[in-house]
Amino acid sequence: MATENNTGSGAAGGEFLTFTLGNEEYGMDILKVQEIRGYDAVTVIANTPEFIKGVINLRGIIVPIIDLRIKFHLGKIDYDQFTVVIILNLGSRVVGIVVDSVSDVLSLAPEQVKAVPALSAALDTRYIMGLGTVDERMLILVDIEKLMNSQEMALVDEVVS
Repeated sequence: MATENNTGSGAAGGEFLTFTLGNEEYGMDILKVQEIRGYDAVTVIANTPEFIKGVINLRGIIVPIIDLRIKFHLGKIDYDQFTVVIILNLGSRVVGIVVDSVSDVLSLAPEQVKAVPALSAALDTRYIMGLGTVDERMLILVDIEKLMNSQEMALVDEVVS
């Protein structure tokens, strides 16, 4: 159902799980979400990038846990009672991402999804599907599958193997 769109223009609407990282609100395709869990201790794997917190055993499946706050360079990280792990089912791979909190599930019509504007070269927009608008809220819609399958996440495959 999700369509791949490199420019973010004409991005399809749909249902998005909304979550926060720092002061920003993000959304991802709800169909990629397997479950939402509270943050718990992880088993650290040596020589992995800082954003890979470690792995957990989820009902017999070893799941790498990636902290998006570290990945997106969002400053000081405090784990509290609102910190959650979103377990993603990305085809043949199960991955967990740490976020500050989960808000809700929103349905966005295609006209509520705007193209990503041309921003500074310092901001990587390859993984942004578009910007969702709901009343006064602005959501950064992340193509979570593209992000998790990106070149810099290649170490995730090595951790899982």
